[in-house]
Amino acid sequence: MCLGIPMKVQSCVAEEAICLNGDQQEKVDMSLVGGQPSGTWVLVFMGAAREIITEQRAVQVRQALQAVEAVMQGQDGDLDHLFSDLLDREPQLPPHLQK
Repeated sequence: MCLGIPMKVQSCVAEEAICLNGDQQEKVDMSLVGGQPSGTWVLVFMGAAREIITEQRAVQVRQALQAVEAVMQGQDGDLDHLFSDLLDREPQLPPHLQK
């Protein structure tokens, strides 16, 4: 399984960007999404940006990753607040996976 990490573009030259993952800078291949301006959020898989996302989506993904980390560390408390986008609705499959 591969997890995407939301990162914010700090600078970009051609198909290579310096992105922020929290406080850490990482070099990211932008070949699949093209060069992006500073401040753009991207979803990064194995060092390559695969999708441009909104800041709201970046927050949702980060919270979900926090929940996964908490479970992996044995925490079994209330994690609902980390899935705020799902609190008032049932998750839906994307259209291509629905009947």
